[in-house]
Amino acid sequence: MEIFYYFYNMSTIIIKTDKQSSKILSELAKRLGGNVIDLKDDQFEDFMLGNLMDKIKTDKTVSRESVLKKLRS
Repeated sequence: MEIFYYFYNMSTIIIKTDKQSSKILSELAKRLGGNVIDLKDDQFEDFMLGNLMDKIKTDKTVSRESVLKKLRS
């Protein structure tokens, strides 16, 4: 599965598709003047994990002891 970014006017889209479609979309984005970055599956997973973490962030702080206690249980 191929993944690439398309940057347009400081906007980004991520498309996960097969190799052939990825190549076509990548060429089109470049012709339109966009920057294309290829991502490997593990890079995509890291991005999605970070995105999920941002969405559920509560901005609350907890003590180190409470984190360690939770990890031990």
